[in-house]
Amino acid sequence: MSVEESSGAPPLPPDDLVVSVGLEIAMKWGAALGGPEQLKIALAALEPQLKRDHQIRLRQLDMQREAAARQDENARAAAEREVRLAREKRQHALWMTGLYVGAVISIAMLGAGIYVAKDVWWLAIMLCGPSLIAMGKLYVLRRSDSEDMRAVARSTRGATNAAGQAQPPPIP
Repeated sequence: MSVEESSGAPPLPPDDLVVSVGLEIAMKWGAALGGPEQLKIALAALEPQLKRDHQIRLRQLDMQREAAARQDENARAAAEREVRLAREKRQHALWMTGLYVGAVISIAMLGAGIYVAKDVWWLAIMLCGPSLIAMGKLYVLRRSDSEDMRAVARSTRGATNAAGQAQPPPIP
């Protein structure tokens, strides 16, 4: 009984070159080892090495997966850092714009108050009083307290009441 007859596999067509070459190589290995018992012993000895190689390959794949995960995490952190920096830059530009606008409005109100002080003193009080501080606080600090608005209202009411009771200036 030959090796081909003892195998449980169905016979293959002899015209398949790959199969016939594979069978020849298997028969040569079987003959070189001295039979099926020696082949079984050789395969049993080879199995631990194959298991070790498999474990090594699994560890390499795990390390590659971990490296890819670390790389993805680093890329995500870099993207978040860029977004945060862009947001901080926009926030800084907004605060600086508020500072400039507040400074310009405050200087304009102060200048206008000084300019009209000689002729319309009650308007100068409104421009240079609590409303100046409230406008500066609103634009620079981005905060508006109800107490500030009450002070502006009291100042405006007092200035307009005083202006209504005041005598008109003499005409020269």
